[in-house]
Amino acid sequence: MVEKEKESDSDVGVLSGGEDYFEGSVDRTEDVSDSQGTYTPAPIGPPKPVEVPDGGLDAWLQVFGAFVIMITTWGLINSFGVYQTYYETDLLRTNTSSDISWIGSLQGALLMIGGIISGPFFDAGHFHALTISGLFLVIFGLFMTSLCATYWQVLLAQGICVGLGCGLLFLPSAAILSQYFARRRALALGVQSTGSPIGGIIFPIIFSHLQPRIGFGWATRVIAFILLALAVVPLIFMRPRVPPPSHKRAFIDRDALKEAPFLAFAASGVGAFLGLYVPFFYIQLYSLRFGIADEQMSAYLVTLLNAGSVFGRILPNFVADYAGSMNMLAATTLGASILAFGWFGVKDLGGTVVFAVLFGFFNGGVTSLPPSAIVSLTPDMSRLGTRMGMLFAVVGVAVLVGTPIAGAILRDPEDAGRWKGLIGFAAATMFYGGVGFGVTELLRLREKRKKGKAEAN
Repeated sequence: MVEKEKESDSDVGVLSGGEDYFEGSVDRTEDVSDSQGTYTPAPIGPPKPVEVPDGGLDAWLQVFGAFVIMITTWGLINSFGVYQTYYETDLLRTNTSSDISWIGSLQGALLMIGGIISGPFFDAGHFHALTISGLFLVIFGLFMTSLCATYWQVLLAQGICVGLGCGLLFLPSAAILSQYFARRRALALGVQSTGSPIGGIIFPIIFSHLQPRIGFGWATRVIAFILLALAVVPLIFMRPRVPPPSHKRAFIDRDALKEAPFLAFAASGVGAFLGLYVPFFYIQLYSLRFGIADEQMSAYLVTLLNAGSVFGRILPNFVADYAGSMNMLAATTLGASILAFGWFGVKDLGGTVVFAVLFGFFNGGVTSLPPSAIVSLTPDMSRLGTRMGMLFAVVGVAVLVGTPIAGAILRDPEDAGRWKGLIGFAAATMFYGGVGFGVTELLRLREKRKKGKAEAN
């Protein structure tokens, strides 16, 4: 009698591209008995792949929950322009533009850098703990901000506490969508990311209307209560589809550090995000300095930037599912840099409005496409959270220092020459990033061809 042979069960895994999940045990032999009672092992084919649903009610509920998280995270950060202006003209008027910029840039940086923690924890299956902790920190930080009266208090509450909460929320909410979408992944991420500009539209309007009537504290508390109500959505609907791997993941994927496309993406992301948020932080102050708009109208310029970003997060992502996410990321980054160069010639209200809407459009593409672009650089999807965390941490440093550098260049808002330096800094860094993303795609394709030739041989 021939002994029966079996291979050990395998954990749930995710193969390259994230399109196929293999579940259950792997049994590659089958017992076939003849009339004499002997057994012959007969081979069975590979385990049957279970396709990503790529839609359906449950999948789109994840998008809805992630949309709310984008309102809570990037929506707040994109609203910082109205806080920057309020702090400079009222609460923190004794502090410099660069000092105040650190508050908003610290929020954005911690959101990105926090991915180096939240990414591996997401891969390890702690999605719900990350979501609960992140929502608490954001909402608690806003309530504490409403009580602040000094610079260090605002920096601690709005910069650090809110920023840490955003860092726990953002990456997992994007990574979870890759478990529910494959072919339409970029579109799903684009729809999810529209929460960022929608929050950036609503919150500045709320703050600018309520602050003169009920004061800074209660205007900020109203925003906190809105986020508290919205927190119910991700807590109820969002859940991972794929169980975590049985083995632990490191916080750093060392293999990624040997891949040229991965390193090129990191270098390009630093350039792109150094200048990307300069218009969001300074366009309102720019319009006041040059008499383009009064205080009431200038507050709506941040809203217009975010309004343009809504379409910039849907259309480029829709095209990215056909043209490639990295290609669209390069195109939108170059488009943003060209518009930033055009900012030199903006001297009236009409031009400022057009600039705000168009720059917001390209900004939307730059900020929403990286998650799906990173997927194309990740051969093992079970490491997606870790790789996202690594890249977001690098980019987060650029977000941290970008607007304060711009503020240091500006130094004196009354000096027109200083404004040219600020604009040039933003435009040049984004141009470098756009070219770099194009180079990244070329390197990725070269690596793909080399791998194909090696497999063929």
